[in-house]
Amino acid sequence: MTMASETKLPVRTSEESVSALSAMKAVFSRDLKTAFRQPQDLLNPLLFFVMVVTLFPLGVSPEVSFLREAGSGILWVAALLSVLLSLDHLYRHDFDDGTLEQLVLQPQPLFLLVLAKSLAHWVLTGLPLVMLAPVLGVMVHLEGNSVAILCLTLLIGTPVLSLIGSIGAALTLGLRSAGVLLSLLIIPLYIPVLIFGTGTVMAASESAPVGGQLALMGAFLVLALTLAPFASAAALRISLSNS
Repeated sequence: MTMASETKLPVRTSEESVSALSAMKAVFSRDLKTAFRQPQDLLNPLLFFVMVVTLFPLGVSPEVSFLREAGSGILWVAALLSVLLSLDHLYRHDFDDGTLEQLVLQPQPLFLLVLAKSLAHWVLTGLPLVMLAPVLGVMVHLEGNSVAILCLTLLIGTPVLSLIGSIGAALTLGLRSAGVLLSLLIIPLYIPVLIFGTGTVMAASESAPVGGQLALMGAFLVLALTLAPFASAAALRISLSNS
């Protein structure tokens, strides 16, 4: 007795994979070029980050012992708010000029294009914050090992902020007072990253092991990379269908 012919599953060809990768590169490079044409959108989060960290000692206490203890929390909260400040522009310009609708209609998977936009947002916002962190860490009297761990936690944590933030930016697209609603939606999701980021730096300042906390932050990053693009793509389709 002969076996029935097997049902062939759809397989992504190499040409389709190359096409999707090329589309991601095109979206990524376009977002970078667009951002550099509007430097104020790049500078505002960075200036906000520097101002918050600089003004905090003036408003609370300039004592070295206090700043050394609270420095990691100051820097992480400032970084979180700086990323949040820039999220409203993640899809706004593309939505206003109709580019976003064209992206949704592309044959490539939308979640890959969303991932490219989220990575571009991190390069433009999160990465500069990581580069500024050592200077500001010294300003709040963090020690050398703590500064290194601070930069490492920001390097792992800020992409998570951009990926999670893209979900909120997609959900609030086209709404009035979107900035306020975006903050209400996203800040609760940021809290675990904030807790572990701050706690890791504080543990390093006390010479305690930080491997477990860094592993958890890495797990947050993997989880965000896996799930956030799909959630953002679904949110974009909903927002565009309701606009």
